[in-house]
Amino acid sequence: MAKEIERKYLVTNSSYRKAATEKRNIIQAYLNRDPKATVRIRVTDNFAYITVKGKNEGAVRDEWEYSIPVNDALAMIERCATGRIIKKTRYIVPFEGHIWEVDEFGGELEGLTVAEIELSAPDTEFSLPAFVGEEVTGNPQYYNSSL
Repeated sequence: MAKEIERKYLVTNSSYRKAATEKRNIIQAYLNRDPKATVRIRVTDNFAYITVKGKNEGAVRDEWEYSIPVNDALAMIERCATGRIIKKTRYIVPFEGHIWEVDEFGGELEGLTVAEIELSAPDTEFSLPAFVGEEVTGNPQYYNSSL
């Protein structure tokens, strides 16, 4: 079992696009949205994963993630998803020794853009890039499982 330590922010401008070193297309859906144990299916370009996440304790939570066949993932999304199917474009942005993931949401969530940074410890120090605005870590309104 791994621990996910993540901070999340709203994005204020599109300067991350020029700084990005990668761009990925993501489709994801949830099989379970219970905050104690969310179960997500994600297809990122040509790879697929099933992920189970435990309840947040601040910026920290348990996380288990496993590769699965893309066709199985798409079938689960089509047949088993609860709630909306999320489509987003993820930009990978290196900044001062850390990697930021910036997600531009599409479809019904068009206009929402959030930036996340995964850390090795909750007290890890890091700088904020110019595109980062209000912190929304721990705000359930911005959990992908709530969108």
